[in-house]
Amino acid sequence: MTDRIDGAVLLNEVEAFHRRFNVFPHEAAYVAVVLWDAHAHLLDCFESTPRLAFLSPEPGSGKSRALEIVETLVPNPMAAVDASAAALFRAVAGVDGKRPTILFDEIDTIFGPKAGENEQLRGFINAGHRRNRPMFRCVGDGANQTVQAFHSYAAVAVAGLGYLPDTIRDRSVNIRMRRRAPNEKIEPYRTRIHEKEGFALRDRLATWAEQVSEQVMNVWPTMPEGVTDRPADVWEPLLAIADAAGGDWPHRARAACVSLVNASKANDKGSLGIRLLTDLRDHVLIGVDKLPTIVILDRLNALDDAPWADLDGKPLDNRRLARMLGEYMTADLTPIKSRNIRTAGGVLKGFHTEDLADAWARYCPPTPQGSATSATPLQPSSEPLTL
Repeated sequence: MTDRIDGAVLLNEVEAFHRRFNVFPHEAAYVAVVLWDAHAHLLDCFESTPRLAFLSPEPGSGKSRALEIVETLVPNPMAAVDASAAALFRAVAGVDGKRPTILFDEIDTIFGPKAGENEQLRGFINAGHRRNRPMFRCVGDGANQTVQAFHSYAAVAVAGLGYLPDTIRDRSVNIRMRRRAPNEKIEPYRTRIHEKEGFALRDRLATWAEQVSEQVMNVWPTMPEGVTDRPADVWEPLLAIADAAGGDWPHRARAACVSLVNASKANDKGSLGIRLLTDLRDHVLIGVDKLPTIVILDRLNALDDAPWADLDGKPLDNRRLARMLGEYMTADLTPIKSRNIRTAGGVLKGFHTEDLADAWARYCPPTPQGSATSATPLQPSSEPLTL
């Protein structure tokens, strides 16, 4: 009979192994990565699996080494630098009866600005985030094709430059790597020497996973306040594992969850549409109840650190502004559109604050306390605008 493994002690050892060879940007990253390593052994206990993403703005930031250490600790690692979507579908269905843990290095060559869309791979990674979400493909030749379901539920870790597509980033624990400072020292990694140490920890993680699988099955861990929706999907498996391990891991895991979720929100500028709504609220329609389109465009295109003056080589114009805002609804469930505004120079088309209020409440981040927008109530005006 196998002796019961102390989960907290084991996770401490896995963390120490990472610390020998990886410099992560903060303590939360070590906690998240260790819990992710363990979760790869317990996939069938959860409804979803978070992706793990090591990203940085520049090469030489330790992303590939981080992925290399993860590779020694997870079950059935499969390096997939140039794997096709079709190959991955079949691999997850079972290579020799074993579901792989998929490791993508240089993910920027797949989803970067020069790489094209790669919608098949994007769809695979997105669909495999949740259990029982097969993708259907035609297989066979000519008239003999049949529809076959391919299951894609698998643990996926990636490393690369820049950012991931929004749909993948939102399903990921994102670690923003950076180059080591001169005072940050690590142990040189030697595959022939240290790989065996990682494999030994991997085997103990697998044994521990068998011991705690019933404990974490269908568990709904208590989430930190404010962590809901997609971030909760990402962190539920990791918190369940921390609770099963015990020791100080439940506390550390929740602190890491709050830290990384907040960091993700701070780095997430949202879609271009949400950026437009937010800029209109915070910088353009401040203290007024309406503005002509020509004034809105002037103010948007003059904003520093905003994309509006250069959208595909051209500034934002009235046609694109109308099209983008028309994607959102007023409180009356009609598309936001321009209306007549009477000015001293005549009647011009423009937008009313009341038409945008519902979209602001639903899509934009909360207004910081003390900002001009929150401090200045919007008062309806019956006076004509002077341009």
